[in-house]
Amino acid sequence: MTERRLHPWRLFGALVVATALAGTPSAAAQTYIDAFDDWDAFHDGQGDAKVCYMASLPKKSEGNYTARGKTYVMVMHHPADQVVGQVYVTAGYSYRTGSEAEVLIGGANYPLFTHQDTPDTAWAYDDKVLRQAMIKGRVMVIKGTSSRGTLTTDTYSLAGVTAAYRAISQECGLR
Repeated sequence: MTERRLHPWRLFGALVVATALAGTPSAAAQTYIDAFDDWDAFHDGQGDAKVCYMASLPKKSEGNYTARGKTYVMVMHHPADQVVGQVYVTAGYSYRTGSEAEVLIGGANYPLFTHQDTPDTAWAYDDKVLRQAMIKGRVMVIKGTSSRGTLTTDTYSLAGVTAAYRAISQECGLR
């Protein structure tokens, strides 16, 4: 594997993610594993508190909005809580209450649910099915609707998903 430097915009996104993870160590404890094409892998903590995750920023974002926070996709392991491969999207805005976001990969749709406790995040109904689609796919498009009714479309590259997933799984002692 060719060694790569972490791009500052990727690091910022990962730091935002690290601090957002409830019950995990601070971003200062974050350890960078490596870059895998368009995905970066990290871990925080050790022992039972260890959390391993991979993240990516969109290649393209569309929508009729004037301001929007950071948006990214994450896949996370937290073995102590029996969380393996949890997939979620942070939109950079609050989703419309009760709405679903939609993931499109290779012509198939995968709905994501939103929840009032995490208004800017959408979660996979079936993490395993979505991860498998991500591994097989090339491009992932995520559509969501903000609390103001703005439709957004974010396009992600899936290059590097498999290698990043293997890296976080190995780091967290999973197969």
